[in-house]
Amino acid sequence: MRVLRDRNAGPYLAGVVVSGFGTSALWLASGVWVKDLTGSDGLAALCVLAMWASAPAGPALGTLADRVRRKPLLIGTNLLLAALLLTLFAVDSPDRVWIVFAVLFVYGAAGIVHDAAESALVAAAVDKHLLGDFNGLRMTATEGMKLLAPLAGAGLYSVYGGPVVALLDAISFVLATGLYACLRVRESRPEPPAAGWHARTAEGARHLWAHPRLRPLVVAGGATMLFAGLNGAMVYAVVGGLGHSPAYAGVLAAVQGAGSVAVGLLSGTALRRLGRHHFAACGIGLTAVGVGLRAVPADPAALAGSAAIGAGLPCVLIAALTAVQHETPDALLGRTAATANTLLFTPNVIGLSAGAALVELADLRPTLLALGLALLVTAAVLRQSPASAERTVSRSPSDANPA
Repeated sequence: MRVLRDRNAGPYLAGVVVSGFGTSALWLASGVWVKDLTGSDGLAALCVLAMWASAPAGPALGTLADRVRRKPLLIGTNLLLAALLLTLFAVDSPDRVWIVFAVLFVYGAAGIVHDAAESALVAAAVDKHLLGDFNGLRMTATEGMKLLAPLAGAGLYSVYGGPVVALLDAISFVLATGLYACLRVRESRPEPPAAGWHARTAEGARHLWAHPRLRPLVVAGGATMLFAGLNGAMVYAVVGGLGHSPAYAGVLAAVQGAGSVAVGLLSGTALRRLGRHHFAACGIGLTAVGVGLRAVPADPAALAGSAAIGAGLPCVLIAALTAVQHETPDALLGRTAATANTLLFTPNVIGLSAGAALVELADLRPTLLALGLALLVTAAVLRQSPASAERTVSRSPSDANPA
């Protein structure tokens, strides 16, 4: 409630809910749309790849958020996406499917800029003591929309077709723009860059790697998301082992989403009591337990495992993002946040791709147990990192360079 009473956090979270609803609705409808137009499962699957294709360019795209004021950039990006989505009204035959892929590619690239500007703006607009609570509530809002919006998008698509879903997403961005315009934050004009584009892009990565508290969180988060991607690729094999039809994967996804919604509500308090590293390590450990439970061929274990994964997986993401916002100078925050997002989320795509091949080659249950063990090791290593990090920070120059 303290977050929602904040004069900036409330409108911003409302904007997240509105735009997240449209994005989640389009995410499902785009694949169904391409499948209906072309009859190709492969082309339909490429819709997700198109949205993620620009992820490796995240550090370079995030540099833009440090070159201009963040609030106008956030508003401009939303209006650009709203206009871009209207071009999907031209898609009415298989030979125009390329427009869908082009829009999704730009959508993903603009989303990277949007997220970088958003992270930097929130750090300036929201009380520093509420950032952990805010990021948890943002996770709750995002995951909540993932539970509701795909069903709404599928229903709209089945009745009115793809262009209407695109229009819904465009309207959601316009509404979010109005909410972001209500944010009251003072921003000074950024200083002219003293280095070239490549050098400025690298500064975010150097800051993450040199910082003794950020590096362990981001590395552990990337490893966790890699293992989570491998686990996610095996969900249909898990469902088959339980003797259910593939549609049962939707039940597991809903339970996992509910777990993520719940942990988002509790994350602010947990961060304050446990600290970022221990909170993240506990979440990774809970994810490990959930992955291990999926190896048990019983419905209660599979459902409990999905809930544990949903509750555990967001912890390291919330902790890492909050740490980046706290530990990064404002002038560097846009590109640092974009670099952290790239390092956190790109491994998930790699894991999904590798898992699609692994599930055909390896036995399911030993593989799931091995993934659970790898996650436990990741949690143990991260849990030990704060002590060594504090020792590094507290070392004096004479300790580092003995005479």
